[in-house]
Amino acid sequence: MGGKPATPEAVKEQCWKVLNSGRVIPGYGHAVLRKTDPRFTCQAEFAKKHIKNDELVNLVQTIYEVAPGVLTEHGKTKNPWPNVDAHSGVLLVHFGMKEENFYTVMFGVGRAIGVLPMLTISRALGFSLERPKSLTTENIKKTMEVMYPHGHT
Repeated sequence: MGGKPATPEAVKEQCWKVLNSGRVIPGYGHAVLRKTDPRFTCQAEFAKKHIKNDELVNLVQTIYEVAPGVLTEHGKTKNPWPNVDAHSGVLLVHFGMKEENFYTVMFGVGRAIGVLPMLTISRALGFSLERPKSLTTENIKKTMEVMYPHGHT
């Protein structure tokens, strides 16, 4: 913000400055979603509940209130809503992770942790490496009972 207070008017001015220079507003737009990214919403709710009077958290909220209108008026953005990146960096900074080069790594680690249980279950059930169908725990239990009616040794 160049030292200016992050008022809605100043944020709007900065958004236009960025767009008019040919750049994009980081954290806004998503390849698939056409509404506010639910991960952004979850992070914003967390910040509102647990992080009070933080200048960057307040800035993120003001940008959220201003940027979609500017992007819509600008007309070149199909999706003017924030994605997860519009909030995650501020939370990382708040909790002491200021090395921006590691943000993508942390995002990737989170994805890997989410994928590994699925891969483990896929291998256990003998599914192919491609996209296994989604099963409930009850479906998995029934499949295991059919595959191993007398238990597995």
